[in-house]
Amino acid sequence: MADKQHGIGPGKLPRSLYERELYRLQTELVKLQEWVRTEGARLVVVFEGRDAAGKGSTIKRVTQYLNPRVARIVALPRPTERERGQWYFQRYTEHLPAAGEIVLFDRSWYNRAGVERVMGFCTAAEHQRFLRQCPVFERMLVEDGILLRKYWFSVSDEMQEQRFRRRLKDPTRRWKLSPMDLESLTRWEEYSRAKDEMFVHTDIAEAPWYVVESDDKRRARLNMIAHLLSTVSYRDITPPELTLPPRPPATGYQRPPRDLQTYVPDHAAELEE
Repeated sequence: MADKQHGIGPGKLPRSLYERELYRLQTELVKLQEWVRTEGARLVVVFEGRDAAGKGSTIKRVTQYLNPRVARIVALPRPTERERGQWYFQRYTEHLPAAGEIVLFDRSWYNRAGVERVMGFCTAAEHQRFLRQCPVFERMLVEDGILLRKYWFSVSDEMQEQRFRRRLKDPTRRWKLSPMDLESLTRWEEYSRAKDEMFVHTDIAEAPWYVVESDDKRRARLNMIAHLLSTVSYRDITPPELTLPPRPPATGYQRPPRDLQTYVPDHAAELEE
């Protein structure tokens, strides 16, 4: 199952329609969060795919209204020297959720099947060992009760290049590009072959891969979130009723003079001049 080479599909989703449906889905995500917290469930969502395929922006929309004490993002840096001497999956297992938690992996143990394989950061023997062990590892997670969902964000080569060019020109997003990202342009087919081989070994019944077409990021976000919600049998947990207590009468407190404290300058006022 290779990534598509050319962007084919419906046009960009209108913003008004997208924002309305996104908010509805985000409301459902809050319900899912409360169900996970109340029931002591454990949910792991793996985000993988091409560079600039929209994984990060989708994760932001998923977590926008969630409680960071319940739902957390794991985006690990390159392994330390000590971690390189561990069992490969060891650095990931410590980030798995406890009861009542959701963990979103912004890239995951699948680094070994992708960038490490293509860029030569692991040996052929280490790569083959990963392909053998990964299904066993994931079956163990599922058998222990973890809800594991895996999403592959697929983007065409033309769209990936367009997004790279926009990032190069945008000072707020230039940090997203690294020499490694740019090299993915020249190694497109190598990454495609590595991904195809990864799918052959790890697209298992207990933890299947779900492909998200992401040339249109708006559609990709809605499709991914809607699918995630459809795969979990959560229910709306009715929260306890809360009422604001009456404000007590004043007891004579007086605020200290403003000149005794240091205030942030009113930068916004300068914009109105």
